[in-house]
Amino acid sequence: MGGVSRAGRDPGLQPERTRLAWRRTTLSAAVAAVLAVRTTLRGGASATAVTVGALCCVLFLGFLWVAHQRIRVLAAESRPPALAPRQATAAVLCAVALAGCAAVVLVA
Repeated sequence: MGGVSRAGRDPGLQPERTRLAWRRTTLSAAVAAVLAVRTTLRGGASATAVTVGALCCVLFLGFLWVAHQRIRVLAAESRPPALAPRQATAAVLCAVALAGCAAVVLVA
């Protein structure tokens, strides 16, 4: 039985890893939004590109809000509750839509 016993488990490590993962994902979303805006501004700023670039920023802010709420819960409680389905759905939709908008800006 080479597994780790439950008595030796540090309950603080999992929330810390999850908090760091939220921060990494937020940083990735920020980079995608900044690159989309940069590409929009350098590429002759058509109305479609500006609209999609602005949408990228709004989606990033939505994801940032969800991530910030989750990071606060993870930092405040020793046994944080599971992520609410509504928050999980919002985070996934923002991330997927941000990636799609960034791809449209690159192609357009």
